[in-house]
Amino acid sequence: MKLSATLLALMLGIAPAAATAPHASLPPALARAVAAFDRAQVEGDGAALQRLLADDYVLFNSRARVENKADFIRDYTAPGYSLKPFTIEHEVVRHWPGGAVLGGVVTLEGTSEGKPFKARLRFADIWRERDGRWQVIFTQATRVGTP
Repeated sequence: MKLSATLLALMLGIAPAAATAPHASLPPALARAVAAFDRAQVEGDGAALQRLLADDYVLFNSRARVENKADFIRDYTAPGYSLKPFTIEHEVVRHWPGGAVLGGVVTLEGTSEGKPFKARLRFADIWRERDGRWQVIFTQATRVGTP
């Protein structure tokens, strides 16, 4: 897996450690899906990512590349890839019936192809509820400087 794909793939939801006050306003099923999505990224859980990403998922990654669901799952489950637990700063949480945007700024650390990486990104994940199931349909990730 290429580091650029990983960094760009940060759709990334809200880490369990960051599940704070902004999430209190979310519908319980969405809050559970967000937590599961973050866990799946950190644990490289392809089956969970398969469930949590819509089939028509699109990622605009931090290198201006467009990726799809298969690309994202491949990156997060690649041999030599690992992601440390992360915390979201400057969270943005908006929801409406059947949809939501969750985002913020995150510093990602881990390994890609066995080599360490660290990247700071501003991201937004767009969630959709369909047939009683919440899934990420779109992510935008942009590199930002250190604070």
